Amino acid sequence: MKSGGPPRSTIPVITYGLIAVNVLAFVAQVASSRVENELVMWSPAVANGELYRLITSAFLHNGITHILFNMFALFVVGPPLEIWLGRLRFGALYVLSALGGSVLVYLLAPLDAATEGASGAVFGLFAATFVVAKKVNVDVRWVVIMIVINLVITFTVPSISWQGHLGGLVTGTLIALAYAYAPAKHRISVQAGATVGMLVLLAVLIWWRTSELLVLA
Repeated sequence: MKSGGPPRSTIPVITYGLIAVNVLAFVAQVASSRVENELVMWSPAVANGELYRLITSAFLHNGITHILFNMFALFVVGPPLEIWLGRLRFGALYVLSALGGSVLVYLLAPLDAATEGASGAVFGLFAATFVVAKKVNVDVRWVVIMIVINLVITFTVPSISWQGHLGGLVTGTLIALAYAYAPAKHRISVQAGATVGMLVLLAVLIWWRTSELLVLA
C-alpha cells in the first residue's frame, strides 16, 4: 500500500466487476433454483469435495433485500478502499474475507445450515476501511458506527449467519493490517507473505474440519 502520491487510476474496476458478478449470479438464481442448490455453502457437500462452494456461496443471495444491502455497502466502501490499496490487494482482500467467512461457517455453523451472501466479504471491507482510515488519519467514526450497527443486526436477527460475518470481519482486519502497516522497505514481501499465509491458514482449517466431518460420517 502506498501512503503518498496520486493513485494511478481512480476507476474502481474491481468493485464494479464484483457488483456485476453478484447481480448476474442473483439473476441466475432467480432463473433456476438449481444454481442455488449447486453453489450454496453447505458443509456436508464441502466435506465431500465440493470446495468451490466456499467461494461461490459468497456471490449468491436469498432475496432482493439481501443483495441490495450488500451491493450498496460494496458500492459505498469499495471504491475508496480499492483506490488506496490498489486493485490486486483489494481483490485479494475481498476474496480472502469471503473465504474467511465461509470457513468460519464451515467450522461452527450447524451441518444442516445452508448459507449464502457477500456479507462476509463486505464485513472484511468494513474492517479494512477502518484500518486504512486510521492509517491515513481520516475520521473513522462513521465506519465504527456502521460496523457496530451491522454487528447488532448480525447477533439479533436469527436468520443471519453470524459465523460468516465474524469470519469476514476478522480476516479483513488481519489482511488490512498487513497491507496498511507493512514497513516500506519490505512492503511487497510482507503483503505477499500475509496474503499467502492467510490462504494457507484457511486451507489448513478447511482440511481439519473436512477430516473431522468425514470421521463422523
